[in-house]
Amino acid sequence: MEEILRGCGLALAAPALDLLWAYHRLLREHNPELNLTRVRNFRRMVLKLYADALLPADRLELPSPLLDLGTGAGMPGIPLKIYRPRLEVLLAESRGRRVAFLETAIARLGLEGVRVVPGRLTAAFETPVAAVITRAVEPIAETLGRVAGCLVRGGLAVFMKGPRCEAEVDTARRRCAAEYALEADHAYTIPGTPYARRLVVFRRLTAPLPERRARALSRNPAPPIVSPQNPTFKDLKRLLTARGIRKSGRALVAGEKAVRDVLARHRAVCRAWVATPEEVPPAAAAELDWIRLDPALFAELDRFGTHRPLLLIEVPPIAPWSPAEGFPPGATVLLPFQDPENVGAAVRSAAAFGAAQVVLLRESAHPFHPKALRASGGAVLEIPLRAGPALAELPDDLPLIALSAEGEPLERASFPEAFGLLAGLEGPGLPAAWRRRAVRIPMRPGVDSLNAAAAVAVALYAWRRGRE
Repeated sequence: MEEILRGCGLALAAPALDLLWAYHRLLREHNPELNLTRVRNFRRMVLKLYADALLPADRLELPSPLLDLGTGAGMPGIPLKIYRPRLEVLLAESRGRRVAFLETAIARLGLEGVRVVPGRLTAAFETPVAAVITRAVEPIAETLGRVAGCLVRGGLAVFMKGPRCEAEVDTARRRCAAEYALEADHAYTIPGTPYARRLVVFRRLTAPLPERRARALSRNPAPPIVSPQNPTFKDLKRLLTARGIRKSGRALVAGEKAVRDVLARHRAVCRAWVATPEEVPPAAAAELDWIRLDPALFAELDRFGTHRPLLLIEVPPIAPWSPAEGFPPGATVLLPFQDPENVGAAVRSAAAFGAAQVVLLRESAHPFHPKALRASGGAVLEIPLRAGPALAELPDDLPLIALSAEGEPLERASFPEAFGLLAGLEGPGLPAAWRRRAVRIPMRPGVDSLNAAAAVAVALYAWRRGRE
């Protein structure tokens, strides 16, 4: 064992080597019964289990206390404790039989400053730690969420990964940018072997949950809302309808990604974090009001079943549009859709393809209806919205390209420098006057028509492609 470790550049003093040997013997002794590791060849055990566990300590200054998340048989936590005796180590393991093995190993090896954290660790675990290390296969972003209650501000989250984890790292950087920064990303091999590894390190930028909870409660001392007759809850429930949104000028954003994006890109319109008492506002929402709802009441607002907090926002004013002002350069999308999901999807396409604005005709569903907001992916905040007249009130001389099942094929359409793209109502379509000069999207015979929002997306793509 000493020779193999020295070949990896790891020099252990005799007492530490004796402890590691004793741990190895314990692992061998209990492995047939507990299936602690599938690695059984001696040399491979030393390389893939012990050397692999120790090498991060040579590449990083590991702070203490150190939480080993998903430790299994005690790796890397126990070898690291042996190698760096001053470390205080917590071994988190959910499987009962392995927890028993860990307790046995700690006692038999006489390790001080090591304790086992049994059960599945979640954000509810709030014992402060300065670092977390894990060899677990769980995605990085999910692990960062799980340690939100215990990892201190400035603490390190250390991930021992295989060589191909770029997508996972990128996802974590995007999703967790408000709370974590990528500190290091070391690619290396276990010396003398072909075993490639990555050591990915994130640093916590924000305070842990207990501190954030205390701050949020100091700003929001009112108890959680438990009665459906509570005025605040009743006001929130009205926001599930277009009428309630128009009357209050507020709306609810649902969905983890949508909430995160609106917080990041449109902080000025955000008013409150709406959640159960356990869902503490993240750093990005730290200054918002925290409306705490009994879980049953929250479920009434969570119409999409996201089981994630909602965001209360102020609806930006929607300026009126008159045909007399014409269109700005580019495409203006005119929507009469009565289905809020179609409105949201069409607004999303308009933003994606670079339309100048969206005019919501009088027939249109409210763009901040929960279904429209969700379908738009937050795009209702990304593109100018205007309030227009009824479909029948559009003058005949407007430079419009209308979409209908009749008309010339779309590929023959000539897009003016400034024009309106007009879709018809779901079902009835366009008035006869517009149908006679409409364009159509060619489709296979036997298919009735495209979804209205899908047709808008196809037409916008054709316009955009013609400009490039």
